Amino acid sequence: MAMLPNPLPRLATDPSGRALGLELPPGRLIDATSEGAWHEPLLWHAGRSASSGNWARLAPPASRLGLLPVLVDVGEQVGGPDQWELRPGKMSYPGDHDADEVLAGFWEDYVADASGIEEDGPDLEPTVEDLEETLAPFGPDWPGLAPERALSADPDVRAAEIADRLLEDGSWFEDPRLALVPARRSADIPAALGWPGPLNHENDTAVLCAVLRSWEDRFGVRVVALTYDQLVLSVAAPPATRAEAEAVAAEHFAFCPDNIVQGHHETVRAYAEHAVRDQRMWSFWWD
Repeated sequence: MAMLPNPLPRLATDPSGRALGLELPPGRLIDATSEGAWHEPLLWHAGRSASSGNWARLAPPASRLGLLPVLVDVGEQVGGPDQWELRPGKMSYPGDHDADEVLAGFWEDYVADASGIEEDGPDLEPTVEDLEETLAPFGPDWPGLAPERALSADPDVRAAEIADRLLEDGSWFEDPRLALVPARRSADIPAALGWPGPLNHENDTAVLCAVLRSWEDRFGVRVVALTYDQLVLSVAAPPATRAEAEAVAAEHFAFCPDNIVQGHHETVRAYAEHAVRDQRMWSFWWD
């Protein structure tokens, strides 16, 4: 995918980043991919656990350089980004995909599998009756994108707030580290890394990043955290009504069906009420 000039190689000889106008703690440059070392670092992450305030302090000067913040988990259970089998060479460019078309395709594929049209579908094979209950108030036809919402906060300020919330909660990560990724916009971070988290749903993460770009534009989202298989977003314009939340929940279903069919809220309607409406954070997990 198309990339901005990458400032990270300069940290090899200037680990503190002072020449770039940064004041970094000791950290690591990561270039490990599923096919060996990448030709330049994909990210930098701090050598110590992140704490509240780290994001707000580092994000502004780093962003001016084209380095965007994200929390990553380096815990032993799933390993850090150097063990995630990143696949940057397999990624397309998010701008080459249309969010509405992407989500419509996922929605239609899922419905077709439930209707018995496709033999090669996901492991979970819902019946038509199950699907009707799951998708209500929507039917088998893709309902289209939800309308844009007015911002209720500055998206970057909200991202710092959610980062602090995740760190203070203590249950989201085994060992969180603040990382910097060279990317054009926050929505592109997973594709810039070649993150394989949604591999069982979509091999080309840039396709999903096209949706993240659309959510950036319509709801002020930012990519706040990545683990091996989990994505966490901050939301600066969360849906406020039931209808708005259900429209967004339909997008979430197409984007990540596992959030609903294998989550705590097994229908679009319930998920909308409990995981979307007035929520300043959205999270996604792919089996």
